[in-house]
Amino acid sequence: MYTVRSQRKNHLARLLGPAFVAAVAYVDPGNVAANITAGARYGYLLIWVLVLANVMAVAIQYQSAKLGLVTGRSLPATMGQRLSRRSRIAYWLQAEAVALATDLAEIIGGAIALQLLFGLPLLAGGVITGAVSMALLGLQNARRQRTFEFVIMGLLLIITLGFLTGLVILPPEPQAVAGGLVPGFAGADSVLIAASMLGATVMPHAIYLHSSLVVHRHGTAARNPLGLAELVRASRVDVVLALIVAGAVNIGLLLLAASALQGVEGTDDIAGAHAAIADTFGPLVGSIFAVGLLASGLASTSVGAYAGSEIMDGLLHRRVPLLPRRLITLIPALVVLAVGINPTDALVISQVVLSFGIPFALIPLVRLTGNARLMGQYRDRLALRVFSWISAIVIVVLNLTLLWLTFTGV
Repeated sequence: MYTVRSQRKNHLARLLGPAFVAAVAYVDPGNVAANITAGARYGYLLIWVLVLANVMAVAIQYQSAKLGLVTGRSLPATMGQRLSRRSRIAYWLQAEAVALATDLAEIIGGAIALQLLFGLPLLAGGVITGAVSMALLGLQNARRQRTFEFVIMGLLLIITLGFLTGLVILPPEPQAVAGGLVPGFAGADSVLIAASMLGATVMPHAIYLHSSLVVHRHGTAARNPLGLAELVRASRVDVVLALIVAGAVNIGLLLLAASALQGVEGTDDIAGAHAAIADTFGPLVGSIFAVGLLASGLASTSVGAYAGSEIMDGLLHRRVPLLPRRLITLIPALVVLAVGINPTDALVISQVVLSFGIPFALIPLVRLTGNARLMGQYRDRLALRVFSWISAIVIVVLNLTLLWLTFTGV
């Protein structure tokens, strides 16, 4: 019996990986900026946003993976078959804006990390981050998909250690953490931060990408000897494990800022937070934090470029090779760095843009995975359909509230 169980565990372990690649999108530099800003400004107030977003993310990424496995096509490709030419172009434009916002956050995050570690100018750091991401993307092809996954998972481990080390030294107060689980806001700015946290946690490009990742890794169910049921079960485990890690990193970042940085002047941006972390915990922990940020930028920018390529291919039926695409999408981020815009502000705003892109990815996904004709016996069960629609409504309401508060000045 022990041997059988061991074989099953080893068999399952070989199927894991795609969700960990998608999960990197949930711990990118935008998350760092949004969560540190939230903790430094509002303490534990917005923990509930991260908990809710992570629960949403588990359901959403599972649905995306399941769609890819059942249909043998990515979410963008499935949508591309159902939309008219004009609709496909319009949809691609908003999805491309999301991809560019993602690239902006990730390149800037890598540039900030290199400046913190080596004192490099931000523009030079952005160029280096882009160049390394191109090297990582060189691993992404059908023959080396598993190698690409292992590299990204290794970077995810570095991210986790880099961002959570401080919590081991200075644990948060349990009573304060519990208080942050009660939903609430503290004015328009806290809604803006909450929207950026949501955009940084439930990432639209990860919703589009996960359906591609499972197809590239496992192939179509008809050609895979394991069978569809086994692949769907493995993907469910893959998603839960990957997002437990990503959720722990996100919540840990906020807790670190709330316990060590709240009320300290200048800590609501990454550079200031790094300086305060180094002062509080010592230069070694500060350097570990910066290394985690660098790994976050390198891993997530590679995954973001991969997602953009899959979105274009699915919606426009045109595939631009990954490396030229990476070079083109690098330009807006380098322009932001060159003109001297505050990098942390740019990161937070990029996450708000991502938050507005979530419904355009989520609503079609929920409709498709709830379609009995398309999904057959793998159609979402009623509880998952209800939860998914409630999630979509919450996101839309939060974004509309953000608009109203912003333009009315309340």
